Amino acid sequence: MKKLLFLASMSGVLFTSCCNKNACGTGSDTDETIMGYAKVELAADLSRFDAQEKKMMSYLCDAAELMETIYWKQAFNGDRDQFLASIDNDTLRAFARINYGPWDRLDGNQPFLAGYPQKPLGANFYPQDMTKEEFDAWADPAKNSPYTMIRRDGKGALQAVWYHDFFKEEVEKAAALLDSAAALAKDEGFKKYLVLRAEALRTDDYFESDLAWMDAKTSEVDFVVGPIEIYEDALNGCKAAHESFLLVKDPEWSAKLAKFSALLPDLQRELPVEEKYKKEMPGTDSDLNVYDVVLYRGDCNAGGKTIAINLPNDERVHIQKGTRKLQLKNAMKAKFDKILLPISKVVLDPRQQDMVDFNCFFETVTFHEVAHGMGVKNTINGKGTVRSALKETYSTIEEAKADIMGLYLVDQLYQKGEMSGKDADKNYITFFAGIFRSVRFGAASAHGKANMLCFNYMKEKGAFTRTEEGIYTVDLPKMKEATVSLMAEILKCQAEGDYEGVSKWIEEKSVVGAELQQDLDRIARADIAKDIYFVQGKDVLGL
Repeated sequence: MKKLLFLASMSGVLFTSCCNKNACGTGSDTDETIMGYAKVELAADLSRFDAQEKKMMSYLCDAAELMETIYWKQAFNGDRDQFLASIDNDTLRAFARINYGPWDRLDGNQPFLAGYPQKPLGANFYPQDMTKEEFDAWADPAKNSPYTMIRRDGKGALQAVWYHDFFKEEVEKAAALLDSAAALAKDEGFKKYLVLRAEALRTDDYFESDLAWMDAKTSEVDFVVGPIEIYEDALNGCKAAHESFLLVKDPEWSAKLAKFSALLPDLQRELPVEEKYKKEMPGTDSDLNVYDVVLYRGDCNAGGKTIAINLPNDERVHIQKGTRKLQLKNAMKAKFDKILLPISKVVLDPRQQDMVDFNCFFETVTFHEVAHGMGVKNTINGKGTVRSALKETYSTIEEAKADIMGLYLVDQLYQKGEMSGKDADKNYITFFAGIFRSVRFGAASAHGKANMLCFNYMKEKGAFTRTEEGIYTVDLPKMKEATVSLMAEILKCQAEGDYEGVSKWIEEKSVVGAELQQDLDRIARADIAKDIYFVQGKDVLGL
């Protein structure tokens, strides 16, 4: 049997007994905290939907469970059920479900069960004995596709196997469920998307379904499904992991944000950088909408939970139509209440604690997603796309760009009079407090590294001071200056495809210093959750 390795980062975290309630959830109704994760029930009022629409959502939940099955096979080299059955401690079993394996995703992917090595950088997308040098020397063009698993053939040579072949059983079932859901969909745009997404799962060609999803903005229900993000592949930064979100629209909050899409070209033109670093114009067919998320499965459910969505990732779609930026309001509020606000009481100057505000948190997260669609997607010197030029460093520097540019954009909108009614400076204080929340994602996370780049840059620029007791005070004028200069530096690195410079920057500046680690330890001793876990699924929703 595997045994717990008691890690230093676990100190002060609550340990409670738990069990798996059902296939869609983690934990039981009574477990408020599981090893640093606070419980959140993903319930929603579905009374406005009729029986046909609820049946459609039931099919979508079933398709989501298949994404869950596929993701386990991508993240973990072994049989999921046998692995979980081998853990005789209920709490550890639930923690393994949260992490999709024996590695703590919020502690640098360190193993928390004895007998397991460090998590492979390539997860299970590649043979466990494959070296990066072997991969780089291999000439098959399919090796860099986001939609291939790399395995060895009968002679031991590397081969690329398309997802729709490797996961054929799950893919066929999921596609059939999407077809069934499409037959019940009342919104024509959403119906078209589901049909095309089913075909995309069968072929690993997602372009047309991405375009259709961009046009499916009027549906009260949304469903994100398929291989999407590349964070799980820390070896080459190219393999997309399967996931799914089931969402229901918040009409009132969506209406508040609808007007901002039209402002994107002006905001891009006014970025305080050289013209060549902002020459591409974001599509104006983007949308900002607010949803309650009622189901997370697969990649998005692993470790730290997503609170906003900015998709599709395909640069061709960005240029043609932009992106959709979906704010997951109930998940944001849960993290604000259970994590960010308590953290601010531990680390912030009491004179600035009252400036930590949920609406400001909501705004900066929203414009983090807006910022992903800005800057440039292609290098200015013939190195190809920014993503391909920066390779495995892309996710970290892109998240850092979105973090800092999102804060800048909110400030600009206040100055333009597009946002009013609150003190704009609260956004900076709330953003700064939020760094302490996100840094706890760990050194293995692109988001955590991005936050450390921002934190260390601001520290060098004198944007905040720290007392010997670990109490921080933000210097607002210096923080505003640092925000602009950091954003400009990132945009320059991206546009020039400066892989060497970005690699060195991340290596040197994405680390947690001794003082900050002391403060994170104080937060841990205060029993503040690192993140949230969900009680979720068809039973919770009444489907």
